[in-house]
Amino acid sequence: MKFSWIYPLKESYQVKTFLRTKGVSRGLLAKVKFQGGKITVNHQEVNAIFYLKENDLVEMTVPDEEGYETTFPAEHPIDIVYEDEHYLIVNKPYGVVSIPSQVHPEGSMANRVKGYYCRQNYKDQVVHIVTRLDRDTTGLMLFAKHGYAHALMDNALRERTLLKHYSALVTGNVANDHGKIEAPIGRPTDSIIKRIVTPNGRTALTEYWVKERYQEATLVDIQLHTGRTHQIRVHFAHIGHPLVGDDLYGGVHDQWLSRQALHCHELQFIHPFTMEKTLVTAPYPIDMQQWTENMSITKMNH
Repeated sequence: MKFSWIYPLKESYQVKTFLRTKGVSRGLLAKVKFQGGKITVNHQEVNAIFYLKENDLVEMTVPDEEGYETTFPAEHPIDIVYEDEHYLIVNKPYGVVSIPSQVHPEGSMANRVKGYYCRQNYKDQVVHIVTRLDRDTTGLMLFAKHGYAHALMDNALRERTLLKHYSALVTGNVANDHGKIEAPIGRPTDSIIKRIVTPNGRTALTEYWVKERYQEATLVDIQLHTGRTHQIRVHFAHIGHPLVGDDLYGGVHDQWLSRQALHCHELQFIHPFTMEKTLVTAPYPIDMQQWTENMSITKMNH
């Protein structure tokens, strides 16, 4: 895949310095140099220390990524919400992990996306996960379709210009219509899965807005300002409102929800290649729809 820019400065800088301003990492530059890519200036091949002058045409060809043999393609269909040549966004069902593991070697979302890439005969076969979700959390997952797209979106994550919004049903009546939960999250000494609020943990900030109140729970819209493991689940349990269905953190299963009622319903970002504001949404999954419909009836009858 080829990318091109016009060098805008009167001052002369090396190609590698200019490419760094475009989000090209040292690792990607090494891949271009040693794995079949190339850099040209005004259609002449150059090395990374070549000095540029104003209005030079800089082109970088990134070699195709053949993919990792450890990520096996799966035949499961995927629910594609958005796709272009750089990014793929899918709506993940519950019960599916994001990445392969010893317990789930072939059924992860990465395996399913790899299967899709194979069926489409895409040249780039490496699965780049930008945003992950817990196994039983539903909703939008963002994949980059090549390494450069991944690097640019990682920058957006660090700069917090990639915004993730979740919907959650939390037990009890959340008193404030809007609030922030700022509490550090870390691992307890007795579990490798669970997370807790602890003074020794990493900084974590969750912002929420109440959307609806039911007899036994509250529907909240959530924006993550950090990305800690289980952050939403830990933070709401910490303030006494564990997610409905989340038995790991004190939530209770019911006839409609046997997993945490958490759904990533919106991703918003400035597209790194088109510079357009991009907004992608996903509707509630069936179990959360059923819960709210039945609780709405209960609420109206009381």
